Amino acid sequence: MQEQKFFAIISRMKYINRWGLMRNTINENISEHSLETAFIAHVLALYRNVRFGGNVDPERAALLAMYHDATEIITGDLPTPVKYYNADIKAEYDKVEKMAEEKLLSYLPEDLREYYAPLFSKTEEDKELWVLVKAADKLSALIKCIEERQMGNSDFTEAEKSTLQAVHDMALPEAEEFISEFLSAYHLTLDGQAK
Repeated sequence: MQEQKFFAIISRMKYINRWGLMRNTINENISEHSLETAFIAHVLALYRNVRFGGNVDPERAALLAMYHDATEIITGDLPTPVKYYNADIKAEYDKVEKMAEEKLLSYLPEDLREYYAPLFSKTEEDKELWVLVKAADKLSALIKCIEERQMGNSDFTEAEKSTLQAVHDMALPEAEEFISEFLSAYHLTLDGQAK
């Protein structure tokens, strides 16, 4: 049987730090971020079903979120201001990301690739879930900003404002529910959270 590298490569997510252009009090890697994003995507999907009459798969949302940044193992975490600087850079980065997806899939046994491909490439079937994953991704970034600011790191003040606005701009009731119900607890100390 041929040796497969996929999960050994995926385990390297812990070595890719986020927020490369920012002074961080505590570094965050894409493995940690992906898990938090999965937790949030799951509850956003539950909100959609329970409170907003939707019919989506919360577990699938969490799974998509777990892999949403996996290509950064190959590409690195390109800072948002660079990635979205202009349409040409974004288009070229999209090509690089597509190549990274193909490379990751090549590390799997051939008979499993079709099952993993939709976890990297956005399919029409999962379109509704990817919107929730994107919101969860932004909410995770917002939480990081709050945590850094709580530790006295003012470098994240503007990022917090712009990230919160980006979440609001998505106009997703599920994201607004998360903000309303859960976000204030991130301002509490451990003792305050435990009460």
